Amino acid sequence: MHVPSLIERKREGNALTENEIREIIAAFTDGTLPDYQMSALAMAIFFQGMDDAETTHLTRAMMESGSVLQYPEDAPPRVDKHSTGGVGDKVSLILAPLLACDELWVPMISGRGLGITGGTLDKLESFPGFSVSLDEPAALKQLQRLGVVMIGQTANICPADKKLYALRDVTGTVPSQPLITASIMSKKLAENLNRLVLDVKFGTGAFMKTRPEAESLAGRLSAIGTFMGVQMHTVLTPMSEPLGCTVGNALEVAEAVETLQGGGPSDLRNLTLDLAEKVSNVSRDQLARWLNDGTAWKKWVQLVEAQGGDAKALESMRDAHKAPVIHTLEASSSGAVQTVDAGIIGLACVMLGAGRNKATDPIDFAVGCDQIVKTRTPVAKGDPLLRLHARSQSSLEELLPSFQSAITIA
Repeated sequence: MHVPSLIERKREGNALTENEIREIIAAFTDGTLPDYQMSALAMAIFFQGMDDAETTHLTRAMMESGSVLQYPEDAPPRVDKHSTGGVGDKVSLILAPLLACDELWVPMISGRGLGITGGTLDKLESFPGFSVSLDEPAALKQLQRLGVVMIGQTANICPADKKLYALRDVTGTVPSQPLITASIMSKKLAENLNRLVLDVKFGTGAFMKTRPEAESLAGRLSAIGTFMGVQMHTVLTPMSEPLGCTVGNALEVAEAVETLQGGGPSDLRNLTLDLAEKVSNVSRDQLARWLNDGTAWKKWVQLVEAQGGDAKALESMRDAHKAPVIHTLEASSSGAVQTVDAGIIGLACVMLGAGRNKATDPIDFAVGCDQIVKTRTPVAKGDPLLRLHARSQSSLEELLPSFQSAITIA
C-alpha cells in the first residue's frame, strides 16, 4: 500500500476500494500509518467526499478494528441515541437513565467534545470519581443489574474511531459527512443495538448548517444502520441557539440534574422526550411521569454510584466546579431577543477552556455560561442575558465581546 498515492487519488475525487480502506484503517490503528498522513487523507475526504459504498466500507472497517459487544440470548432490546453534536446538548445524561426505566438495555458508548460541541464523556468526568473506562465484562454486568452503562470506547471497541475522532477535532475535518457517518455508526454498530434514534442537528451551532445538509446526513446514517439490521429513527433538531440554558461541562450536568428531578428548561425536556419515545416501549406520557416522579432520577443516582461517582455531589455541581470569575452580561437596550447564536457561544466557551484546541488539551469543567436567555424573550435595558464563568479576569475580558455579539435585541 503506497499511502501517498491513495491520498492523491482521493484528493482528485476518485474512489478508494474496500480493501484499500481496510488497509488504511488497520495501519492507522496499529500506528504504522502516521497521523500526518491520516490527517491529509481526512482533509482530502473533507473536500472530495466519499460515495455510499466507500462510506459503508469505512464504517465497517472502523467497527471491525475492534470487538462488538455480545449479550445473552434472553437480553432485552438494546437501544441508544446519538446526537450529531450541538451547543448545550446534555440530552444523553437524561435520556440514558430514562430509557433504562423501561426495562430496556442502554449500552451507551459516547465521545468527547468535538469542535465547538460538548462531549458526553467530558461531562460525565466532571462528576467526582466517575469512571467512563469500564471494560466489556464490567459493562455487561452493569447492564444486567441496572439496564444502563455510559462509557467511552474501550481499547477493544472501535480503536480506529477513537484515534481518528481526536485527530479530526484538531485538523479542521469535523464537518465531513462521510467521516461523521463512519464515526457515529461504527461505535453504535459495535454496541450491537436493536434500535437507534438519531438526533441530527442543523444550524449555527451544528456541523450541518442547513436542514438539507442534516437530511442528507440522516439519510446516510439511517441507510447504513438499516443495512446492518438496526431499527433506525431520526429527529431533525434546529441548533441556532444553545439547547437549554447552560453551556459548559459542570454547568450542563447541573441542568441535566434539574431535568431528571422534574424541572429543567422546556426545550431540553421536550427534545429528550421526543427522542426517548422513538425507541421506548411505553408512551411519551409515561416517560414524562418517570421524569416527574423521581424514577429516572433514582436510576441516574444508581448509575453514577455504580461507576464510582459521588452521588452526593450531583446536586451541588456548580459548587464542586466553581469558576473564580463570574460575570453577568446585561442587555444594552430594551426589546425582544432576536438571536442567541449557538455557534458564537460554543466557540467562545471552547476558548474559555470548556473544549479543546488540540487533542491533548485538558478540559476546565467549571467554565462556560449559564442562565442563557432564549430567543423571543422580552428584555429591558440592564436585564441579565447570561452569566459567564471564567478561569481569570483576563480570559473574561478577552471573550466578553464574543458573547455580546452572539445576542441581538430589537
